[in-house]
Amino acid sequence: MTLVMTRPGRSPIEQALTWGTATSSLAKGLLFGVSALFFTRVIGLSAPTVGLGLTIAGGVGLAGAFGSGYLADRLGARRVLLATTVAQGAALGAYTIARSAWVFVLIAGVAVGSEAAQRTARTTLLARQFTGGDRVEVRARLRVVTNVFIGIGSLAAAGALTVDTAAAYAATMAVAAVLVLSATIPLRRLPEPPRAHEDRHRTPLRDYRYIGIAALNGLLTIQFGLLTVGVPLWVTGHTRAPAATVAALLVINTAFVALFQVRAARLATDVRTAGRVVFAAAGALTVACLLYAAAADGPVAVATVLLVLGVLAHSTGEVLAEAGGWELAFELADPRNAGAYQGVSQTGPAVGAMLAPAMVTSTAIEHGGPGWAVLAGTFLVAGAGTAVLAATAVRRSGE
Repeated sequence: MTLVMTRPGRSPIEQALTWGTATSSLAKGLLFGVSALFFTRVIGLSAPTVGLGLTIAGGVGLAGAFGSGYLADRLGARRVLLATTVAQGAALGAYTIARSAWVFVLIAGVAVGSEAAQRTARTTLLARQFTGGDRVEVRARLRVVTNVFIGIGSLAAAGALTVDTAAAYAATMAVAAVLVLSATIPLRRLPEPPRAHEDRHRTPLRDYRYIGIAALNGLLTIQFGLLTVGVPLWVTGHTRAPAATVAALLVINTAFVALFQVRAARLATDVRTAGRVVFAAAGALTVACLLYAAAADGPVAVATVLLVLGVLAHSTGEVLAEAGGWELAFELADPRNAGAYQGVSQTGPAVGAMLAPAMVTSTAIEHGGPGWAVLAGTFLVAGAGTAVLAATAVRRSGE
């Protein structure tokens, strides 16, 4: 993976973003493994308190994703990315001294809000520094790095889980903080990209087509909660497949994204094809829902095969939805107001991520087949709506 970060020919911007993505994703993988136990066993919070605090922090994340775009247009995307990275790293370190619910909620708000702001600043940096298909392909490469290093971090967290002491969990949280802060090293050396001029330009708040696509993308983002929350609960509680199947499915998904995300990005070459790619993604996610649902009725072998086929369809939908969504978010934005537009594009997925656990559990997990049908219909509507909006955008521009 070092080759990914230092490969000749890559721009300094991409190299800096790759380093930052790798270290922050490694930190995220560590946090996935130990944060819940740290909050409950070390800080001493109850599970409902942790859930409420993270929900409040998710609301802060929405504001961070949206507002940081406007800051990036006025202050510069690199400066915003640098400042929010420092804020997140400091917040992760502050967790180690938190001992009350109120302090936890405050720190969580800073950590989650600054992480969301980073995503907007990062995409704004891409929008300003790259053009055409390069932007989507660079983002695809960064996503591959994200998935691989989250997996590595999750495996590394097994050490702390094996030791299973407060000191081990606190040390892991501190390591995560240092990893995030290390992302600032290459960013400090980069020049600030050009910012928007103070002339007339479109605002995303009046660009209803762009807002609509962002909202529909938020619905498609529910797929991530489906994989991390819905599938584990479904496999262990509603099928005869062994519990270890969950880990295998997640590994398959990670490997699939690493192998095919960049290739999928090359399918979305313009606004028209991006809309079609997103619609194809919705079709793949629909097939995945049907396969997951069917796994409930079969014996162990049949259920396992159906789940594997389901996660392959799910992963196909995932890489296609991301590729098409990125192309639309970049190409339909006003380049003079890139930060504000990318803030809107990041807000849709942030809403989807916040709603995903409740949406998945209240449909598929509680109601089985009919619930899976609701999710499948949601994905189809989102994909079809995106394709229609993309087509109208093409007609309006006279392409």
